[in-house]
Amino acid sequence: MIKVGITGGIGSGKSTICQFFKSIGIPVFEADTEAKKLINSSVAIKNQLIAEFGSDIYLPNQHIDRKKLAELIFNSPPLLEKVNGIIHPEVRNHFEKWANQQNSPYIIHEAAIMFESGFYKMMDYTVLVTAPEADRIKRVMERENTTAENVRSRIERQWTDEQKSKLANFIIKNDNRELVVPQLIELDKQIRSHG
Repeated sequence: MIKVGITGGIGSGKSTICQFFKSIGIPVFEADTEAKKLINSSVAIKNQLIAEFGSDIYLPNQHIDRKKLAELIFNSPPLLEKVNGIIHPEVRNHFEKWANQQNSPYIIHEAAIMFESGFYKMMDYTVLVTAPEADRIKRVMERENTTAENVRSRIERQWTDEQKSKLANFIIKNDNRELVVPQLIELDKQIRSHG
C-alpha cells in the first residue's frame, strides 16, 4: 500500500485537492480532523493533558476547552511542542490502523504540519500544495470570518513553502494560473506507476 502525504500552508487548498482524490476513489485520512476527534475520545490523550494542565482543561461535557488550550499554547512553543507530543503519537497509531483497513492502489494522509511533525517519514511520497500568500489569506478570511492580521500571524508560525519544498516529492501549484486538475491527474498517474 503506497502512502502519500499531502500538506501545505493554511489556505493553500489542501482540502480541495483531497476532494479530487476522494472523487476518484482514493481514501483520505485527514489528520487534523482526526486529532480534533481524538482529543475528546482518547483516554490516553485526556489523561496526559489533564496531568499537564489540570482537569479544567476539559469542560464538564468531557470535551477539551479549546479556548483555554489555545490560550496556553498560542505564544509558548515549548507547550505547543508538549501538546503535539501527546496528540501526534495517537494520531499516528490511528492512521496505521486506518491504513491497514484500506484497499486501494494508494492512500492519502493529509496534514497541515506533515514535515514539522515528522509524519512525512512514514510516507512513500509527499505532495506540497502551494498558493500565493494573498490568495491564502483571502481564502482563510472568507472561510473563518477572521482578519488578515490573524491569518498572517498563523502563516508566520508555519514552515515556509521553500522549507517544505525541500522535503516534498511533488508540488501542486494552486495559484489560479495553472489548472489544478491536470496536475492531479498526472500525479495520480505517477503514483500508480510506482505501485
